[in-house]
Amino acid sequence: MANATRQLDPTPAELGYAMPAEWEKHEATWLGWPHNPTDWPDKLDTIRWVYGEMVRKIAPGERVRILVRNAAEQQLARRYLQRAGADLRRVQFIVHPTNRGWTRDSGPIFVRRRVKGRSDTAIVHFHFNAWAKYPDWQKDRRVPETAARLLRKRLFHAECRGRDFVIEGGGIEVNGAGTLLTTEECYLDPKVQVRNPGLGRGEIEDTLKRYLGVTNVQWLVAGPVGDDTHGHIDDICRFVNRKTVVLIRETNRKDINHRPLAENWERIQDVRLEDGSKPEVVPLPMPAPIYFDGYRLPASYANFYIANAAVIVPTFNDPNDRVALGILAELFPDRPVVGIHAVDLVLGFGSLHCLTQQQPA
Repeated sequence: MANATRQLDPTPAELGYAMPAEWEKHEATWLGWPHNPTDWPDKLDTIRWVYGEMVRKIAPGERVRILVRNAAEQQLARRYLQRAGADLRRVQFIVHPTNRGWTRDSGPIFVRRRVKGRSDTAIVHFHFNAWAKYPDWQKDRRVPETAARLLRKRLFHAECRGRDFVIEGGGIEVNGAGTLLTTEECYLDPKVQVRNPGLGRGEIEDTLKRYLGVTNVQWLVAGPVGDDTHGHIDDICRFVNRKTVVLIRETNRKDINHRPLAENWERIQDVRLEDGSKPEVVPLPMPAPIYFDGYRLPASYANFYIANAAVIVPTFNDPNDRVALGILAELFPDRPVVGIHAVDLVLGFGSLHCLTQQQPA
């Protein structure tokens, strides 16, 4: 389809679609089976067992749709999931070649509307390009198209100025009522990992509004050191309900993360919700620094995932694990909050939220 033709089509917002909040009811969670050894050097087998634990916790409340590259990988995944105790009756395998497994960023981003009392969902294609950093993204970019065909959903191609508009699911956070949070580091940096060259704040905000149905875009500053995505919001600040966010805080003034995260705490004072009110802000601690082979890894409790049956939270063998789990348990009284060991997982520069993508009911 030519760009000129696409531009004539109505946008999701014009048709009444908007992106729901993550805590709203899901039909399914999407995952991509891990296979790229460069994501988890020497630890790929360990990561497969982490996936088993994730599916075991998610499947009781919803279907789990897993991308596999071929039939042999499907059989491999089945063996791991079965031995981990996951309910395979709730798992659907989808054969689709992928470069990596970070489905939050490359997978289908769903929007929803209500028409004549019925709910209708569609998919927005945001043209994943491996965070404007790596050369191998061509297989991942096609995932939304495969999802649209499989589910028979309408597919919207996000664009601005007649060219593809690029964001990732981990770079945006919505409350389902009109407000979207993102960061300047991720989408406004003019030199580092530039997703949309030449586009300014106003054009990016307008495009997010047109394709995600939000009315209010708010910007924090930057994320923790070691974040391969250059500032994804899902390592920093998350909505837990329409009016409340958790925001990570580093209390150790000698830690390299102290200053950039403190800037977010300064900025959050100016953030307003869609109705003009201030959000309630709950601090979430940081674990002690985690290094692998000399690299600081972006370990953050903010990278939790809200499934129907549970909130799964990355844990790091750290005293703050129980603090973070306790804070989130109070904020999600309607579902259990459970920790999943993520010291190995974060070696891939991401965690539970980065691997998952919700499909709203």
